[in-house]
Amino acid sequence: MKIGEIAHQIKGLNSDKLFNKPQNEKVEESFTEVLNKSLTEVNKTQLDAYNAMEQIATGKVDNLQAAVQKIEEAELSLKLALEVKNKALSAYKEVMRMQV
Repeated sequence: MKIGEIAHQIKGLNSDKLFNKPQNEKVEESFTEVLNKSLTEVNKTQLDAYNAMEQIATGKVDNLQAAVQKIEEAELSLKLALEVKNKALSAYKEVMRMQV
């Protein structure tokens, strides 16, 4: 079975809609902008966690549960960022191994 035959069997598949950008849609953010925004957010959560740790260490914390929650949130966001980085590097290496 050829790809063309499969494409005709799938109802609603219009190649013009797949490869051409609609004129009336708004422009979305680029990958770089999304990445920078995400890294800025991770950095902010890390700074909030450091401040929470400092408050716990000095005894100036009002709500211990909220402080620990900020620390855990920062840890999870950093782990997620590292996993995204690892996946991106893995994908890059996979592409570089492809033969042209």
